[in-house]
Amino acid sequence: MKNTILSFIKGKQLLTMNATVLIGVSGGPDSMALLHFLKSLRKEWQLKLIAISVDHQLRGEESLEDLHYVKEMCKQWDIQFVGTSLDVPAYKETHHLGTQIAARELRYQFFAEQMQRFNASYLALGHHGDDQVETMLMEFVRSASSNTLSGIPVKRTFATGRIIRPFLCVTKKEIEAYCVAEQIVPRIDPSNNEINYTRNYFRKQVLPLIKEKNSNIHTTMQHLSETLQEDENFLQMEAKNMVKAVVGTNLSNCEAMFEINSFKQYPRALQRRAFHLILNYLYEDLPKNLSYVHEAHFFSLLQSEKSNVQIDFPHHLKLEKSYANVRFYFETQQEQGDTFHNIMEIPGKVSLPDGSTVTALSVNKCTEEDELTYFCSMDQVALPLHIRTRQFGDKMRWKGLNGSKKVKDIFIDAKIPRNERDTWPIVTDNNGEILWLIGLKKGYPKRKSNSASYIQLHYENGNM
Repeated sequence: MKNTILSFIKGKQLLTMNATVLIGVSGGPDSMALLHFLKSLRKEWQLKLIAISVDHQLRGEESLEDLHYVKEMCKQWDIQFVGTSLDVPAYKETHHLGTQIAARELRYQFFAEQMQRFNASYLALGHHGDDQVETMLMEFVRSASSNTLSGIPVKRTFATGRIIRPFLCVTKKEIEAYCVAEQIVPRIDPSNNEINYTRNYFRKQVLPLIKEKNSNIHTTMQHLSETLQEDENFLQMEAKNMVKAVVGTNLSNCEAMFEINSFKQYPRALQRRAFHLILNYLYEDLPKNLSYVHEAHFFSLLQSEKSNVQIDFPHHLKLEKSYANVRFYFETQQEQGDTFHNIMEIPGKVSLPDGSTVTALSVNKCTEEDELTYFCSMDQVALPLHIRTRQFGDKMRWKGLNGSKKVKDIFIDAKIPRNERDTWPIVTDNNGEILWLIGLKKGYPKRKSNSASYIQLHYENGNM
């Protein structure tokens, strides 16, 4: 077993010489064997070993005795020891979590603190090959996402260094035999034999049946795990590049937007991962009730033939298809819309909430207009001019139009997304006549003009 593990460590580049290594030790066979094994490498590899142990306060005096046992063994083996008691029951209630999730969150918080305290390069954990098989089988049964099927990583970035798992190459049976050979008498957690826990069910009922067909299933699954992780790492990298290309600057900590056809040009495998990357970016913590059903709704939204469709996600996140675009935003943010109403002085300049500006000048002649510039005669309009957002029932008229048209319908015809309509700048005169729906339509004042004085309005986008 020693040679197998040592070869695994070297092949996967899990350790370096002169490193500070923390070892998570519960007192059970796996972690005690790991602690002893690393102790055997200490002199040759010049390792600084520190055992860290946690009492989760879930088994009363028994779990506290586990902590004391680890402390005593570290004293015998001349290994530095750091232990703590964590109030998992209280944390579980406060954060509305399951027992195992609450225990894991607190435990890893403690691990990260100790990594930083000692500036450690590695945190070694005692997961073994059977754990790998159980994990992958459990994920296969309960998950609809391929990227969760890769199991327990051999190493991953954590705090100041990396988590490493040198025992993934050996079985539980081999570890128990190692403990006997090295005269290690570990503590046994009785809950490990209760099959009402999902993992224990797989361990006691499922894994033995598989091993009847393939006694080296842990080796097979470890190879599969590493292959899947390599593939997933590549796909994640490509998906990140896709998000940069498609979403680009339209991504903030509370909103994301992209053009549907650009998104759909990529393979479905990348679309799926890009979707999850966006969610990971927007949510501080992914909601527990987020599932493959939401992913299916997202792809239905992309395929919808309707111009405007909206779907709800957990924690007030909304996905909105508006013509050619899809937008992710939180409902509270949408409700705050930047409406405004300003009076324009001539000459003068008005700054809008999005950073855009409208400048008004008095000029003697009309020069060539573009979509961002508007002219009207002084005596054609009732001063002062106003710049505001839309109001219920707004209508406007322009040259060549028989009658008037609702601003709402102009927005629809121009395929302006719903979220932009309530903040779109509109210029009116003092009687409320709409002169300019900026960037879309220029009005045609009713009154005739005999004046040689004109008003020039110029709009400048704050994003330009």
